[in-house]
Amino acid sequence: MILSRHDSFRPIGQILASEVLPALYRAQKLPLRISCLGVAGSGASSGPGDDADSFDRMIPLGECPSPEEAMRFAALRLSRGDVCTGPDSFPHFRPRIMLIQDSDHGLVLAGEIRARVILWQQPVASDAEARRIVTEASRLRGLAFRTSAPAEARALRYRAAALETRLVDPFWRDTAADLLRMPQAA
Repeated sequence: MILSRHDSFRPIGQILASEVLPALYRAQKLPLRISCLGVAGSGASSGPGDDADSFDRMIPLGECPSPEEAMRFAALRLSRGDVCTGPDSFPHFRPRIMLIQDSDHGLVLAGEIRARVILWQQPVASDAEARRIVTEASRLRGLAFRTSAPAEARALRYRAAALETRLVDPFWRDTAADLLRMPQAA
């Protein structure tokens, strides 16, 4: 059996460029931060979305060392109803969007929350698609700013935020797309 040098060994420069440096760069962006965006209220009114006393709130949930663990952590906290707990918690909090961000605040993955399930959104596939989403989200936020009805303004802002869940940092796009192709554990 004859092995060529090319088949059995790779130059150290190639290993550094293709494996070591990307791993080091990724390590700089860890740990990943998990947060939940939702509507909070005091509960004195008819519900957590009542406009009289409700407000938008971002709740930090924790940190994880990898995107896979962050997804599991977020799903577990949500399924247990353990999103807004602790001494500074709100008695009536309705989670709307789950976010996973790196240490530079770059979006790794995000999803809408419906019926205590996170619907992770597929990241944009191109910069052109990202520009279209930014344009549409800006249009929706402009409409929200101009409306005088608080409930309608909140609905428009959340539609914009839901669109923006696809604006994954370009560094994480392939990772996020790969994670969403994998079968999810129940």
